[in-house]
Amino acid sequence: MIMTVKVRFAPSPTGPLHIGGARTVLFNWLFARRNKGIFVLRSEDTDLERSSEKWERDIAASLHWLGLDWDEGLEVGGPNGPYRQTERLEIYKEYLSRLWLGGHVYYCFCTPEELARDREEAMARGDNPVYSGRCRRLTPAQIEEKLQAGLKPTIRFKVPEDTEILIDDLIRGQVSFQSCDVGDFIIFKSDGIPTYNYAVVIDDITMGITHIIRANEHLVNTPRQVLIYQALGEKMPEFGHVSVVLDTSGRKMSKRMGDMSVGKYARQGYLPEAVVNFMALLGWSPEDSTEIMTIEELVEAFDLSRISKSPGIFDAQKLDWMNNQYIRASDLDRLADLAMPFLEAEGLTQGLSKEWLKYVIAVVRDELHYLAQLPNFVKEFLAGIVQVQPEALPPLQLETTGMVLDEFLARLEALPQTEDLPLQQQQVQAMLKQLNKDLKTRAGVSGKAVYMPIRAALTGAVSGQELYYLVPILGKERAVARIKSSRQQAGI
Repeated sequence: MIMTVKVRFAPSPTGPLHIGGARTVLFNWLFARRNKGIFVLRSEDTDLERSSEKWERDIAASLHWLGLDWDEGLEVGGPNGPYRQTERLEIYKEYLSRLWLGGHVYYCFCTPEELARDREEAMARGDNPVYSGRCRRLTPAQIEEKLQAGLKPTIRFKVPEDTEILIDDLIRGQVSFQSCDVGDFIIFKSDGIPTYNYAVVIDDITMGITHIIRANEHLVNTPRQVLIYQALGEKMPEFGHVSVVLDTSGRKMSKRMGDMSVGKYARQGYLPEAVVNFMALLGWSPEDSTEIMTIEELVEAFDLSRISKSPGIFDAQKLDWMNNQYIRASDLDRLADLAMPFLEAEGLTQGLSKEWLKYVIAVVRDELHYLAQLPNFVKEFLAGIVQVQPEALPPLQLETTGMVLDEFLARLEALPQTEDLPLQQQQVQAMLKQLNKDLKTRAGVSGKAVYMPIRAALTGAVSGQELYYLVPILGKERAVARIKSSRQQAGI
């Protein structure tokens, strides 16, 4: 019988989805799609104080934005629900009864103060500060006495003594743990809420998860989870632990380093396919050196054996470069639609046509790292006049500048009216070429002596977009106003 691959992502809804978590989602999603399997999204919301539906919705929205859909779980339902841990308490109790029957668990009445003191004493002796096992030795009579006294116990898992726990990790190879370094651990808190290491195992069992691909920081939890699988006599999934993501200075990416959420990149106008492509290469690589890959190409190439044991390096400049590659290749209609909210936020959309915006994007997109940068270009183009920079004054003060600008304005006014901006570009380009030729013949003025004064008068600077792009963007009226203002500033 062929096994159906089934993987999951189970975030705690206590904050936004960050890049590290999104990469974990992506690796699971690619593995599922590559193997024609099932991807499940569920919510580990047992941290009652910090969990919220707001963050659950935010995480789901981030996945939708990235284009990473799921086959079962939150929003879409499925045969193994509910998909929030707080709605699965009866299921956890059912499996707990099996652990009681097998003698694998016991009540623990230790107070936080006792546990803290035990921990300090163990560390002072140089021992591993695991639970001492004090309550493991309580008699039934002692337990009953404490329960009758109204004490609310936790429930601990009884870890076998002197046992080696082996994990054949799909990424890291065989990893060994000793049970003496694990210690009896809590699986139910005194308020009746299960702990992570217990609930996640029951969820994975009941949902038929076959592979668990997650961050390397969860490797230390794996021996506890393996012991629960063994105690219940359930088949274990295969584990694969991916390395953490570091920044370019070698520090682990964390919330303390600022907003590293997926939502941040959406709000800045990164393209989702670029972010997905970038995340895929954080610790994974295809067989060749290809960097720009569609989602279909990523699915086809993805293999767990290509995931590195070394940390992935988050290079913001690399992300900007990659996003620029996608902006350059993207459809202009789509880019204009995506850019519109950024322009609306700056109050720049009044009287602005989509065709004009598409033309602007086509002109400047080589310079865009993300779409939130576009309003700065639009503001520059919509300005009625410009402030002439000091370095732009010399071209404006040449003896021939007045003649050049007069001739340019006359020929600009003579151009036929058209709303077709690419056609305007062709007309302006031809006009400038002829202007340069005529002035060279008539007055011996050509090249920079023609083009630099025009640029300086139109932009107040000595560099920028090609004039044949710039003039259609500005339009005749704005171009005339700018030249008039610049001449006044230069005293010509």
